[in-house]
Amino acid sequence: MTTEMPNGTTTVNNNPIIVGLDIGTTKIAAIAGRKNEFGKLEILGFGRANSNGVQHGMVLNIDQTIKAIEQALQNCYASNPNLEINEVYVGIAGHHIKSLQTRGDIVRQLTDEEISQKEIDQLISDQYKTYIPAGDQIIDVIPQEFTVDNFQNIPNPIGYSGVKVGANFHIITGDKNAIRNINRSVEKSNLKTKDLVLQPLASAAAVMCEHDLEAGVAIVDIGGGTTDLAVFYEGILKHTAVIPFGGENITNDIKMGLGVLRTQAEQMKVQFGSALADEAKTNAFITIPGIRGMQPKEISVKNLANIIQARMSEIMDFVAYHLKQVGLDNRLLNGGIVLTGGGSQLKHLIQLTEYVTGLNARIGYPNEHLAAGHIDELAKPMYSTCIGLILKGYNVFENTQNKLKGVVVEEPVAEVVTTYDEPTDTHQIQIKKRKSLKGFMDSIKDGLIDLFHEEEDKKF
Repeated sequence: MTTEMPNGTTTVNNNPIIVGLDIGTTKIAAIAGRKNEFGKLEILGFGRANSNGVQHGMVLNIDQTIKAIEQALQNCYASNPNLEINEVYVGIAGHHIKSLQTRGDIVRQLTDEEISQKEIDQLISDQYKTYIPAGDQIIDVIPQEFTVDNFQNIPNPIGYSGVKVGANFHIITGDKNAIRNINRSVEKSNLKTKDLVLQPLASAAAVMCEHDLEAGVAIVDIGGGTTDLAVFYEGILKHTAVIPFGGENITNDIKMGLGVLRTQAEQMKVQFGSALADEAKTNAFITIPGIRGMQPKEISVKNLANIIQARMSEIMDFVAYHLKQVGLDNRLLNGGIVLTGGGSQLKHLIQLTEYVTGLNARIGYPNEHLAAGHIDELAKPMYSTCIGLILKGYNVFENTQNKLKGVVVEEPVAEVVTTYDEPTDTHQIQIKKRKSLKGFMDSIKDGLIDLFHEEEDKKF
C-alpha cells in the first residue's frame, strides 16, 4: 500500500492488515485496519451483523453465530472488495470469566548472573499450576509487580541481580466449553483465530492513554449482555470482572415494565431513555402504535427513566462493590471511571455513575488511535473492543519484528531512587520504571489460543 506524503513523495506501507472480530450479545463486528507511518490505524474494512446465537457474552448457538459472523464478513468485504481475511483476533467475555490473585517466587540457581527472561517465563509458567475449579481453564496470567530479594514494586526485573525473584499475579479463568464454542464458531466460518483477548482489556487498550494508566482508572465497558470491568492503579492491572448485566437487560426491563414489544423497548431506550429519572420531563409522553388495531399506548418518559435508572444503578453498585474489594473505592483512582461500550451512550449516565461510585466519570472513545478520515460510526464507544483487538494484534506484530531484529524496547524511566546499604554509607541506584501502555499490552499473554486446541477440535 502506498501513501502520499504532504511534500508529494510516496511511501510504501508494509504493515500487515489486522482484523478484530467482536462477538457480542447484540452485534458481531469485523474491522480491518492497518497502521500508517504515524502509528495511527487506517480502517480498511468494516462490517457488522445482528448477533442471534450469543447470550450474556457466551456463544450458545454455534450455527446462528456462524451465520452472523459470515454476514459481518460479507459486509466487511462489501466495504472493501480487495480485502482478504484469513486470521482474526477475537474478544472473549461472558459471566463465566473470573479472576484471582496469586503470589509466586523462585530461588535462583545462578545468583552471580543477572535475571533473565527465561527465569521470568518459568515464574509465569508455574502459575498455570494454580488450582482452579473443574471445568474452568486459565485464560491469562498477568504479572503485576515483581520483587527481587528486598526490593519491591519492580515492573521489569530483567537485568537485576539477586537470590530470590517473585511476583504478584492476576489470573483470569473461563469455562472450557464457552471458550471451545468461540473457537468452533470462528473456525467453521473459515477463519483462523490468531489469538483470544479478554474484552475488557481490549476495550481498555482502545480508550486509555499513558496518563490514564499512570493516574489510575476503572474501565467500564457496558455491552449488550454483560458489563466488563478492568481496574488499573499505578500502571498495574489490579482487577478484572464481568458483571452479568448489560443493555439487553435494560431492554427486557422496559418490555416487561411497560408492556411493549422488544423492538419498541429498544427504540424507546435509545431515543428517549435516561439514566436519571430526575432529569426526565414529567409531562412528556411517547405514543406507541397499537397492535393489530388496538388503541395506541401512551408511555411516560418519567416511567421509562425510572426503569432504566433502576437497572443502571444495579450495574454501578456492582462496579462500586468491585472497587471496594480491591481497596480503590475512594479518590485513589485519579483518572476516575471511563465508560465505554454501546450502553455508555445513555443520557445522564455520567451523572448517575458519579453519584453511585463517588468518582469522576467520562465517556471513552476509541478515536485517539484512529487515523483521520475514518468513518464516524467507528468512533462510537460500541466499537472500542474491536479497535482494541486490532491494537493488540499490532502489539504482537511489532514485538515479533523487534525480536527478529534484535531490538530491545525499554519501558520509559519514571524516577531514580537512591538507597543506602547498612551499615556502610555506600549507596546504590535503584531505577524504577513506570509501566507504559505498551507494557500493559505486552503483559497480555500472546498465543492464548494454543491452550484451547484439543484433539477433539481437529475434526472441526
